[in-house]
Amino acid sequence: MILRLSTAMLHSFSLSTTTPKLLSHFTPSFFLSTSALSPRIRIWLNQSYSRRTRAFSSAVVTASSPKNTGTDTFFAEDTVSWQSLGLSDRISQALSNAGFDRPSLVQAACMPSILSGKDVVIAAETGSGKTYGYLVPLIDKLYGARHDADNDLEKATVSSRTFSIVLCPNVLLCEQVVRMANDLSGDDGRPILRVAAVCGRQGWLVNEPDVIVSTPVALLNSIDPKKHHRSDFIRAVKYVVFDEADMLLSGGFENHVIRLIHMLRFDEKLLSRVNKAGSENPVDTSSDSVSHFDFEGEEDMQNESISEAEKMSEGDVDAQDLMEETQTLTVKRKDWRRVRKNYERSKQYIFVAATLPVNGKKTAGAVLKKMFPDANWVSGSYLHQHNPRLKEKWIEVTTDNQVDALIEAVKQFGSKALDHGAGVSRTMVFGNTVEAVEAVANILQRAGIECYRYHTGLSLAERAESLDDFRAKGGIFVCTDAAARGVDIPNVSHVIQADFATSAIDFLHRVGRTARAGQFGVVTSLYNESNRDLVNAIRAAGKLGQPVEAAFSRKRSFRNKLKKRGSNKAGHISTAELMV
Repeated sequence: MILRLSTAMLHSFSLSTTTPKLLSHFTPSFFLSTSALSPRIRIWLNQSYSRRTRAFSSAVVTASSPKNTGTDTFFAEDTVSWQSLGLSDRISQALSNAGFDRPSLVQAACMPSILSGKDVVIAAETGSGKTYGYLVPLIDKLYGARHDADNDLEKATVSSRTFSIVLCPNVLLCEQVVRMANDLSGDDGRPILRVAAVCGRQGWLVNEPDVIVSTPVALLNSIDPKKHHRSDFIRAVKYVVFDEADMLLSGGFENHVIRLIHMLRFDEKLLSRVNKAGSENPVDTSSDSVSHFDFEGEEDMQNESISEAEKMSEGDVDAQDLMEETQTLTVKRKDWRRVRKNYERSKQYIFVAATLPVNGKKTAGAVLKKMFPDANWVSGSYLHQHNPRLKEKWIEVTTDNQVDALIEAVKQFGSKALDHGAGVSRTMVFGNTVEAVEAVANILQRAGIECYRYHTGLSLAERAESLDDFRAKGGIFVCTDAAARGVDIPNVSHVIQADFATSAIDFLHRVGRTARAGQFGVVTSLYNESNRDLVNAIRAAGKLGQPVEAAFSRKRSFRNKLKKRGSNKAGHISTAELMV
């Protein structure tokens, strides 16, 4: 978003006295007609939709199966229970203790596949229950294996112990996954399994948990190639989850994820080689001979890039910043060819994302189809599409009125939420940069509106404190896209884009902070002339009920066009210039 005000204007801004219409009063004609789009944009939408349909038709298990005969867009039908999905009574009871009586559509679709041991790709809209969708069946499997081993003295050895890894792009998401896993407790109030994070300042744990949640860099640093326990670690890992998979498979994370997959598939490679040679005595991947095998030069894989990427992955970096790092962390094509070879299976791989485009050879979805061609795909009913529980308000602004529009949106919706007895009101306001967040926060405070700040310019402790306060007290949360991915804040009723997102992917993650878990929400998007092409593409896709994947591939084009227009128009300057 491009804003312009002088210091003097900040002290004398005026709010419009005209009360906006409630969002429920807007008719379908409120959405932009596709006739207003250029023929090229209409072709992008139609071609992308047909490509997506063909690409997914052979592999997708939609989230609407099992069949839901009602109008609920989040929960599975009443006849679907946790036990009917294959979960044990103990885990089903733990879910009930945590307040989860019914599975969501996505959970009902993905849990049977995960329990079966197949590789699974979960591509579903934000707030659809993906985290518990993979955590619950893995915890059930790990608990069952540990319980069986405890009852069999011959199996109850340290070397036979198995555990799961969950990889996340940042510390915040790691801690959230740990918190959610530990909420699953037995009747005694104790967590079903030991789940812990290995990231940030937390080093390798002496008593290894059943589920390790980590960032790629932290995990690589913990299982250094020179340490003897690496081979034991690799053999013990049986389940690997990549949360926010589209981010992990691109940008600054890509090198490290490739390296981890090389390591984790090592015993599968060895097993395949022996079986292909026709050995009458198949190799036991748990044998000590594995520890002496050469890891094909893993030690030489760009160690110098780890220290550079650590600063990104250990903090809550913006997705935009990660994409810009791709040029400095180049991955050779041969690395992907090596990774996606099909080996004998000894581990289960699960990839989870709210945005997973498949159009284009280098997109995350296309890479996964090549790496894991036999994986089951679970696609959410509203993947890359407009959520029907979400009301959207689009406001085109200029440098003269956008501050008024921002403050009016914050004040108007907050009072409406409280007037209707909605309890604590939570609003998230997004800016594109750290400077923009500071500028917006200063504007709101000058208008008498208290708010929290959240961006990478703050320390992890400061960000954690702001997030905890926002969860507990509600209010206004001004943030960058660092808070757009994976952050589960309950009951966010309103999202405001003070700066419009620079890509369709960022847009989907932002609006996904509200209308979660079957609830309703409102998004107010402020945009100007420089954002108009991207806005038109997104709105047209929403009107047609189509995914916005056509705009994914246009990310660089839209961004460059925005920068060009911004530099050519004297009246358009950055949001940061609102700072006073």
